[in-house]
Amino acid sequence: MKTKDQIDNIVKEIHRHIDFSGVILVKEEKSIVFEEAFGYANRNECINNTIQTRFGIASGCKIFTAIGICQLVERGVITFHTKLKDCLSIKFPNFNEDITIHHLLTHSSGIPDYFDESILDNFEDLWKETPMYLLKSLKDFLPLFQNRDMMFAPGSKFHYNNAGFIILGLIIEEQTGLKFTEYIETNIFKLIGMNASGYFSLDRLPKQTALGYIKDEISQTWKTNAYSIPIKGGSDGGAFITAPDMLKFWEALFNYEIINREYTKILLTPHIQVNNKQSYGYGIWIETRENKIFKYHVMGYDPGVSFRSAVYPDLGITLVIPSNKGAGPEKLMKEIEGAF
Repeated sequence: MKTKDQIDNIVKEIHRHIDFSGVILVKEEKSIVFEEAFGYANRNECINNTIQTRFGIASGCKIFTAIGICQLVERGVITFHTKLKDCLSIKFPNFNEDITIHHLLTHSSGIPDYFDESILDNFEDLWKETPMYLLKSLKDFLPLFQNRDMMFAPGSKFHYNNAGFIILGLIIEEQTGLKFTEYIETNIFKLIGMNASGYFSLDRLPKQTALGYIKDEISQTWKTNAYSIPIKGGSDGGAFITAPDMLKFWEALFNYEIINREYTKILLTPHIQVNNKQSYGYGIWIETRENKIFKYHVMGYDPGVSFRSAVYPDLGITLVIPSNKGAGPEKLMKEIEGAF
């Protein structure tokens, strides 16, 4: 691992080209090697981002949903092979009856998606027909995919799917009697001391929360993402975290404080191949280099949101990069990895 000054030089060079807005936190073993905040949490009020600023992480929080499911399996409520029709009373008339929890967790269920990232380029386009401010609960997403046809047979391939994680959240709600967000906040965030994190409504954001910003390339002005994403996050994405809280999450996960050793191992197992280098566990990406696991990582992208965070097991390094702009963390992660 290079020194803080060397990483600082790398970050400054990238920041000069992309005007990064967010936080970069790097930890090696028990020491913080690098932590710095950039840009504005609120551009109108000229409020700077800080290390303690909350950021949206979009799909980066799918791992919380997966852990919620693992907790239910650990308690004997369901199994990974429980069929969808046996654990959720909501009807999906055109879905294959053999879909299991495992299929949903690994994006291999074949169900239709409300936002298929291989077809739609712009998340904002989705809300032209369905105003995002109407999507206040997980059930509000159902009309977008509930009655559509299957895309392929369950288990036949990987195809990233947001609707599958909406369904996983609905399963958590039905099996626990709690709202999904309440369940995760209690059984993950509060459990391990992620006290600044939560699922917040965009119209009721707490203090020290970064607004997401989208740039108009024609006028070269900025607007917030308040009308570009659902008003409140859920099981497919949209939680808010601080970089230090995300660090707490990784430490608690690998110390078996959220789920036991057996189910942590299952969560982190490469269950399905995505491409030559990438596999997918349960809610987590796994990159292999030279036949060894190089990193476990999560990522998220929404209009005005981008996020990358990873654990490098052989190096003892943890990296957290949230941003309140639509780009930056991916390039920063790649360049910082070059310093390892």
